[in-house]
Amino acid sequence: MKLIQKGAEADVYIDKNKIIKIRPVKLYRISIIDKRLRKSRTKSESKIMNEMQKIINVPKIIKTDNLEKIEMEFINGKKLSENLNVIDWKFICKEIGKILTKMHDKNVVHGDLTTSNMVYKNKKVYLIDFGLGFYSRKIEDKAVDLHLLKQSLEAKHFSIFPRAFDIIIKNYKSVQSEEIIKRIEIIEKRGRYRN
Repeated sequence: MKLIQKGAEADVYIDKNKIIKIRPVKLYRISIIDKRLRKSRTKSESKIMNEMQKIINVPKIIKTDNLEKIEMEFINGKKLSENLNVIDWKFICKEIGKILTKMHDKNVVHGDLTTSNMVYKNKKVYLIDFGLGFYSRKIEDKAVDLHLLKQSLEAKHFSIFPRAFDIIIKNYKSVQSEEIIKRIEIIEKRGRYRN
């Protein structure tokens, strides 16, 4: 097993053709609270991923212990954070818009929607890492998801932004898309006001 990512909440390992995500014990937390948090977050992430794999491309869950560990399929493709600008980005952005439509219409919010959590393989875009994902019907939560993606595109892919984001939005046909897109503007204004 090789450690490939050390995060605030979880460590991610690769073992042959699978990813193993472990939420280690946090000694700074009260033991009972720590156990409860790790269990609920692991359970929630695997539940969301199992549901999402029916409608969008996500790694398949192999096994979960419902406490701290999830084993899932390793998607051996190109991470979009490093490759979006140099591959078929217009097609990929259309696909992202369609994927987000399906996800948000199931009231799932990714919570960390950046190109670092997207992999491209065999003309398919995969969403990975639902560690911060949750269920919500709120327009605000879905708009924050898209706002985060917009910021990610602007920061990492400035040469194709805003055209890339425009393509995503044109292909984002969620039931609530009009209200969600309007809310992005409100979120941006709030951000500028704080600055």
